Parts: sequence; structure tokens; C-alpha cells
Amino acid sequence: MPSPRRVSDATLPLSVSDEVSALAPGFGHLAVTAYGLTNGPSDEAGSALLDDAARRLARRLDGRAPQDDPHMAAWRAAYTAFGSKPSRTRNSAEALAKRALADGGLPRINRLVDLYNAVSVAHLLPVGGEDLDRIQGGMRLIRATGDEPFATAAGGEDVIEYPDAGEVVWCDDEGVTCRRWNWRQGTRTRLTEDSVNALFLLERMAPMPLDDLTAAGTELAEALQKACPDARIEIGDVRTR
Repeated sequence: MPSPRRVSDATLPLSVSDEVSALAPGFGHLAVTAYGLTNGPSDEAGSALLDDAARRLARRLDGRAPQDDPHMAAWRAAYTAFGSKPSRTRNSAEALAKRALADGGLPRINRLVDLYNAVSVAHLLPVGGEDLDRIQGGMRLIRATGDEPFATAAGGEDVIEYPDAGEVVWCDDEGVTCRRWNWRQGTRTRLTEDSVNALFLLERMAPMPLDDLTAAGTELAEALQKACPDARIEIGDVRTR
């Protein structure tokens, strides 16, 4: 089985706009790209990872609420800075953490989503996954004009929504892929059971040490390699722009 390979740049161009950098100078991200994955329905291995992640989170918080962790407090401050109410639209790590600590536990989605959700919960760090074959051009983190289309679903139907002006969004050449930084992923680029090539994006705010971000990325890459032994896994450098 090959080992994950470290690369200086992700195959897919990723950039952070000056406006976002000014809004949150403590932001950093790391990309893990994977080629030749085998996805499918949730399985026992993924379920075990999610259960272990919930236990690791509980030890980390030691009785505190997720929003009281310094890293989550920094994300809340960033959301407030672009006009979003962090208690209503939580960053993805805080939302998953609350579910992990609740009686119902974490949802099971599919093998790949379960895997990156487990890393997110264990490290209390926003992690997202995108289907590389569905991304158009590079990915950019910007403050939206409000005209960018966002493909989502409502009431069982496919719909197009638009972000608020000034909202922080990830987008590609076709439109928004994730609203309010990492609050809600779009349907167009999400990982499905048919996905083969993927981009996993890990996002950090100061005061989380950059070494902790790197450790989470390494854990994700190694878990992907174990789950998909024939895949090619690449770990990028930590980036702030």
C-alpha cells in the first residue's frame, strides 16, 4: 500500500481573497487531494471512526460546550465579522460537534463523508470534501457580491439560491460551492457514492497551532489511504492565501 505524498501545491488552484484575509488574518487551510478512491455506503469501519471521534471530542472538551473551545470562539468571531449570526449558522465543526455530543450521535452519510467527518470531530476543525470532477476551474474564498448561484435542495427539490452580499463563500467558475465559509455545502460538488477523485479542505483559525492543522491533514490522508489502498493521496502545505 503506498503512503500519502506531500506536495507543495494542490493540483486544484486554491486562493483566498484580500478581503477575506483582512477579515480573518488568523485563517489557514490545508488541502488533501485523492485520486482513484472507492466510495460507497457507510460501513462498520467508518462507523467505528465516528464513534471514536466522538469519544476524542468529549475528552478534549472535558465538559465544556463546543462553542466555549478557543478555536470555535475564533470561528464565531469570524462569522460575526462578515454579518452572520454564529448561533444560527454554525461553522461545520461546531455543528458536527453538537451532534456528536447529543443522544442521536453523528449521522452516517457514505464512506468518504463519514471519514472526513470523523477527522473534523476528533480535531474540532472544519473539514469539507468536494468531488474534483465536478469543480469548474479553481476554488476561491471570497466575499460574495450576492449574484453567485448556489445549487442546493429544499423540500426534496433542486433549487438555486444566492448568498448575501459580503458573505464569505467558497466558489469555482460555475458558482458557490459552500456558503458562509463552511456552513452549508452545495449539491453540485458534494461527494456521492460515485465519486472517485476528491479534494478535502481543512480550515483553521488562530489560536489553533498550525502543527495541529498539519496533524489533522496527515490523519485524514492516512485514513483515506487505509480505506482506499490503491488511491493516490497528496497532502499540500498549509496556506493562508
